[in-house]
Amino acid sequence: MSKEKIKENIPQKETFMQGVITLIFSQVLIKLLGLVYTLYLTNRQGFGDKGNGIVAAGYQIYAMLLTISSIGVPNAISKLVSERIAVGDHKGGHRIFKIAFATFAMIGLVGSLLLFLGANTIANLWLQIPEAEMTLVALSPAIFFVAISSVMRGYFNARQNIKATARSQSLEQVFKTTLTIILVEIIAIISHASTQWMAGGATLATTLATFAGFGYLYLYYKTRRNEIATEIKTTIHYKYERVVTIIKRILMVSIPIALTAIMSSLNKNIDSFTVVRSLKQFMTEDMAISQYGILGGKVDMLTSLPLSINVAFATALVPAISAAKAKKDKKTITQKTSFSLLTSMLIGLPCTIGMFLFAGPILNLLFPNASAGEAILQISSLTIIFTILDQTINGALQGYGKLMIPAISLGIRCISKVDDEHRFSTYTRNWYSWSCLGFSCVPCCCFYNCY
Repeated sequence: MSKEKIKENIPQKETFMQGVITLIFSQVLIKLLGLVYTLYLTNRQGFGDKGNGIVAAGYQIYAMLLTISSIGVPNAISKLVSERIAVGDHKGGHRIFKIAFATFAMIGLVGSLLLFLGANTIANLWLQIPEAEMTLVALSPAIFFVAISSVMRGYFNARQNIKATARSQSLEQVFKTTLTIILVEIIAIISHASTQWMAGGATLATTLATFAGFGYLYLYYKTRRNEIATEIKTTIHYKYERVVTIIKRILMVSIPIALTAIMSSLNKNIDSFTVVRSLKQFMTEDMAISQYGILGGKVDMLTSLPLSINVAFATALVPAISAAKAKKDKKTITQKTSFSLLTSMLIGLPCTIGMFLFAGPILNLLFPNASAGEAILQISSLTIIFTILDQTINGALQGYGKLMIPAISLGIRCISKVDDEHRFSTYTRNWYSWSCLGFSCVPCCCFYNCY
């Protein structure tokens, strides 16, 4: 069969906007489902803000190891594979995917073992929340499944099959919401509503959901094997590279992207390491965990809603700009970046203003049994517009190959936050002052990335 005939049999790929819209709908569904189980947990008798504090502390440590093992992977694989596909080298792109899968399966396994074996030390010495040990143990297997799922999502994104990523994430969230409610209710009956055990059940649901997400991606890949084989037959400009060389290239791209995610996760971990520890000087441990639960449970969840919608642009920009750059198409790069920034502004501004003005009514409506935190939500809402712009700019920079700029900007943010938290812990006992810390350094990161 001629190459021209083979090309006719290859299905059309998604356009940039089709991919963005698919991801937006997926992220909206994910956040709505996330809101469902957050409302359930926060309002459930015996869980509340204390349970949120335990889960949030454990989850931030999990997120840190997750960033090291896999967070930089989807964009890195998406960038490298899309560059090969753009010049017709489908075989080279698929080879990058296979090598990346094996590499990050090993890295993910190591991350899972580290979290499982170190759960006791992390909970008791680092977090000073002994109840978090069970949540860390329950979350540990998820690192492996997320690591290999991330490689597959990056590969599908590069092939402009973003719907695979969107569907797997949606399915994962459906399982997470359903299993969280089921497991917490079962454990509540067995343990007589023990907050610690219910928190462990909630995080176990996360692990089971990540396995479901990987299962969907694997089945989707199997159904597309013939299509992928057909594309490989059309390969032109194939460039053979040694396995070691490909691994180095993957790491050279994924490490700077992972550093960006690590800095973002570290920004959250600064809270998990310092807030409870400092507040315990002025109040009981249960009160300190509850106060952290307000920030890490309710406020972070609400302020992340618009960010999850906007992440579609950051995700879709990486392969789009990488492919355009490989073709030296500067016009496409400019158009897609400008459009994404404008849309990000239209998403961020109304959300910032709305949450600031209606913080109290929002909390009273969503959390009638635990509605504290109005001032914290108001101040945190001011970060939304800057974080959304920063998110979009990061995607554009990563696609263009400027990988270290986002990491440096978030490093500045973390240093600024540590300094602020040290000064506030020294000079004030007012909990609401802590909520200012997230705002103090977000704008400068956004403008650093712009210029």
